[in-house]
Amino acid sequence: MSPDTKLIKDKEDESVDNTKYRGIIGSLLYLMASRPDIMFCVCLCARFQEDPKTSHLEAVKRIFRYIKGTTHLGLWYPNGSGIETIIYTDSNHAEDYVDQKSNSGICTFIRCCLTSWFSKKQTALAISTTEAEYVRAGKACQQALWTKQALINYEICLDNISIMCDNKGAIDLSKNVVQHSRTKDIEIPSFPLRQCLKRIYFYQKSSVGREHRQHPH
Repeated sequence: MSPDTKLIKDKEDESVDNTKYRGIIGSLLYLMASRPDIMFCVCLCARFQEDPKTSHLEAVKRIFRYIKGTTHLGLWYPNGSGIETIIYTDSNHAEDYVDQKSNSGICTFIRCCLTSWFSKKQTALAISTTEAEYVRAGKACQQALWTKQALINYEICLDNISIMCDNKGAIDLSKNVVQHSRTKDIEIPSFPLRQCLKRIYFYQKSSVGREHRQHPH
């Protein structure tokens, strides 16, 4: 998708067949299970299934043209015994031009293999970048606990799972056991993050790509 593309609910634009549009989006969502590179643009187009317009259909057609030209791309899963698991999380603050909410993403790597990923718009309106990153880190914590439990079924026990977060404020906030004014409007599911820091480590990524470890509280 072009960075200049701005999809909105334009009531003046010509409408298209919503049944056909939903079928196309359903096919792309199915393909997204093996193509993380189209995840964001597909999820963006999926927001307009109720009343799709010509501009939305053109954006979807562009995705198909991209897929046709990149059929050689795929995920790499080499053989190996390593089970080190790392979860990367990132979020922007109020960059959604429709309702000013934050978009977030999480991806999980077991060794060098990408095993799960998703991009989602946050349900609540964050008042700061730290809050948006902290809420997403809470979701990453849930993903880490789910991954640990899923691997137990294969008789694999992980002592620690690293979560890579690039916001120092969110890292410091996760170690603060006292709730204060900066966290009073954050949704409750994010707070168990503080109880899991004994098993999950946080890292901060510098702007030049180096990684500095943040020790748990």
